[in-house]
Amino acid sequence: MRTPKDWGQPCPHPACFHSRRMPPGTVRALATDLTPSGKRRILRCHPCEPPCSETRETVLFDLRTSEDHVMRALQMLLGRVALAGIGCVLGGTAETVLGWRRRAAHHADAINRPRRRALPVRPVPLDEMWTCSARQHPCETDAAGASEPDSADGRQWGWSSLAPECRWMIAALVGPRTLDTAQEVVAATKARVAGIPGGLRDGCTCSLAALSAACHVVTTLARPGKRGRPRPPRCEPPPTLGYGPLVQQKPQGKLLTRRTRVVLGAACLTPLDLTSSPALVERVNLTLRQAWAPWARKTASVWKDRERMRQRGLLCPVFSNRARPHMSVRHPLPRHEQTRQGARQPRWRQRTPARAAGMTEHVWTFRALRTAKFEPLDSQSMSG
Repeated sequence: MRTPKDWGQPCPHPACFHSRRMPPGTVRALATDLTPSGKRRILRCHPCEPPCSETRETVLFDLRTSEDHVMRALQMLLGRVALAGIGCVLGGTAETVLGWRRRAAHHADAINRPRRRALPVRPVPLDEMWTCSARQHPCETDAAGASEPDSADGRQWGWSSLAPECRWMIAALVGPRTLDTAQEVVAATKARVAGIPGGLRDGCTCSLAALSAACHVVTTLARPGKRGRPRPPRCEPPPTLGYGPLVQQKPQGKLLTRRTRVVLGAACLTPLDLTSSPALVERVNLTLRQAWAPWARKTASVWKDRERMRQRGLLCPVFSNRARPHMSVRHPLPRHEQTRQGARQPRWRQRTPARAAGMTEHVWTFRALRTAKFEPLDSQSMSG
């Protein structure tokens, strides 16, 4: 008797012992079913009997639209195409496309959150870029005139951090230019970087305080032997923490000088090449501005609310890290592997930042990126 094929997916039923654990070898494909969105395989876990679809807990689950239309719409969202244009080409409405994007953003967050890797990187470039939501000047402002953290209008900021060696976008989120958002970015960066992450940036005053709060050592002061209360412990940055902001002089908008000023960790930052500083993350910002119309400078396209900005901010890093090959991390092919394919002869082995960082062995397809399943963070081993 032929044994059904193991499909390598976790069991989605919460009552099962193997629920959401990557492949234990118990989920097998039984049959196929024709749905409004396309043909689907029916899977079943051996310990628990209820069958389920292969697209459960993915973007394509329980949709009435063709799978090709959904994938094409999500790809067009990453190509600076407006919602009205997508609806005109695919024959849908903007609300339908927003629903697909909401699903894709939730799935992208589920992919990016449980990936816990110790990336051996140099000091991490940090940067933020601003755009406006609904209007440039907010209706509700604080005492300093800035928009409130939960306001839906006014100036909004997109924060990002980058691993220079493999071009991996470590963290990307949308939030106000405050200390709380800087601490959130530094905490997300520290969770994925081996050791203590240093910082190279363009001089935002919140970054140094956020790095010191996330990476510090507590020094207990000796008692002086005199009367009075003892001195409280003091929190100090460790000697291995490096921070160097980029100082630019632009009289009348013209760049005159540009240098990196070492504030912390001169012993660990001086031997490194500090000329790169935030240039790489600025190149990532340019890619984001070219991909999304609302991020472009001096554009008529604006965001409607902050939640849509956050959804776009979750989609692009996952696609850029796993499914978009980067020229800066590609490898030349050996002579015996340069076989001609039609009219062209490839000379390079394309790699993504995830492949350059050792997290995967292939370039992901767009469909695989939108239908991938991972274990939750509390079910993973420390090495995964």
